[in-house]
Amino acid sequence: MWRLQFWLIGLMLVASAASAHAQARLDVVASFSILGDFARNVGGERVNVMTLVGPDGDVHVYTPAPADAKKIADAKLVIINGLGLEGWLPRLVQSSGNKTAIVAATNGIAPLKIGGDADPHAWQSVANARIYVANIRDALVAADPGGAGIYRANAQSYLAKLDALDREVREAMTRIPQARRKVISTHDSFGYFAAAYGVEFIAPLGVSTESEVSARDIAGIITHIRTAKIPAVFLENISDPRLMRRISTETGARIGGTLYSDSLTGEKGDAPTYIDMVRHNIKALTSALSN
Repeated sequence: MWRLQFWLIGLMLVASAASAHAQARLDVVASFSILGDFARNVGGERVNVMTLVGPDGDVHVYTPAPADAKKIADAKLVIINGLGLEGWLPRLVQSSGNKTAIVAATNGIAPLKIGGDADPHAWQSVANARIYVANIRDALVAADPGGAGIYRANAQSYLAKLDALDREVREAMTRIPQARRKVISTHDSFGYFAAAYGVEFIAPLGVSTESEVSARDIAGIITHIRTAKIPAVFLENISDPRLMRRISTETGARIGGTLYSDSLTGEKGDAPTYIDMVRHNIKALTSALSN
């Protein structure tokens, strides 16, 4: 009997320790999937990361649900992009009633301007992604000083992977002849990629998928494709493909595939992580434009 009691006591202690460990995890909310991936890479097992806008979701037009307010109310840290990306977020934070720390992962990044507005898609430059990761690391250290060593080690490891990724992108772009480095995408989300890697991106929609496209804009892009002999146009995972298919039909430029701009995919998709997303995009670009 005493052996059974001893075993039961041991089992209870193990369960209690496991429960305490689970409770010790830092609750972190990220506004959308790319930030969530950065936070998981830095936080590791010490954090519980929840995203508001999930895989294949469009952060520009997202409508928060009541459950989102609860996520923020329970969180110890909220990570946002900033630069005007999450226009719906201030009211959500206010409705949550929480005074949790909020960090903008773009702090320290000089934003590109499009028509006087900041371009929020800074993560499309891998060099900028390093700044995102450093900001998230510092925010986690401030929120959970006891995990500082873990966060710094995880960030250092991930930053090394981003350095390798940046070199990979630069090498891939050299395989595309200079005259063919012209890309037609759905909305203006690749400005930082263009500036970093020497590729011209043209889009009928502005920096937000909420923007309206005019017949004049479409006609101008069709003319440009024909004049510059641009070989391919690209869909985006968060946008309606009909516009780009129409442009493809009218110009003869083929559909070069799908680019991932503002959102990752689920685990079984082409881009479940930021690194997977960038690799998918450069593969699609080099395949469509190199020959």
